[in-house]
Amino acid sequence: MKAKANQQVVAITGGSSGIGRALALHYHALGAKVAVCGRHAQSLQALQGVVGDASRLLTVRADVAHEEDCRRFVEEIIARYGRLDILICNAGLSMRALFADLQNLRPIQQLMQVNFWGAVYCIHYALPYLLQSRGVIAGISSIAGYRGLPGRTGYSASKFALQGFLEALRTELLHSGVHVMWICPGFTASNIRQTALNAKGEQQGETPLDESKLMSAERVATLAEQAIARRKRTLVLTTQGKLTVWVNRLFPTLADRLVYNHFRKEPGSPLK
Repeated sequence: MKAKANQQVVAITGGSSGIGRALALHYHALGAKVAVCGRHAQSLQALQGVVGDASRLLTVRADVAHEEDCRRFVEEIIARYGRLDILICNAGLSMRALFADLQNLRPIQQLMQVNFWGAVYCIHYALPYLLQSRGVIAGISSIAGYRGLPGRTGYSASKFALQGFLEALRTELLHSGVHVMWICPGFTASNIRQTALNAKGEQQGETPLDESKLMSAERVATLAEQAIARRKRTLVLTTQGKLTVWVNRLFPTLADRLVYNHFRKEPGSPLK
């Protein structure tokens, strides 16, 4: 029988900001025991300050790009709570640069290491415990996992890889009781665009979008939690996101033109 939220242990990578932070607060409010990892100790401490109840929130400073950090994160969860019911692989980086303009391939290597390998590492070490609890693995993906986006070659590649891995894993685990899914938020108000890597591999430090007009991280967290509880196959959010997936599936040549024109109009777009 599926455990209720207040009986579950939920692990969230990249949980100190953006969607991850919103997920941590949402699950904590439901009564779950929540474990969060992130790279920045100050942000983790701030999250602890907001929650207050240290008994149901474990924060671990860890970088999912490093396999050993992922192993340690899972081990600390089990040492504290003795079980794991939900793993949400949320940690991620983005980029905003044309492939031809990259000074070297480090930005793409970084994106793959965090967005893809970070999820693989965490799932590898968490899977034995998720098999015991017949739990859920949820990857926070992107519309870029369905449709390659210009100026975001590395980001798109990492999300395609993530979804392919999760789909194969879901099939392998079909009769195990473990549910595997992914969630594509679409454009969401978060800091992922400010931290996106430019052609030099540096954080661009600003967003090209009006963040106030985007879906809030809190709304994404609510919808994601509901989808995980229902064990949905996938969740694609926002009308624009759903339309992009649909058009790309049925009219790929048209999608090429529409996507190009959309990103060409972005403020400061690298597209000429």
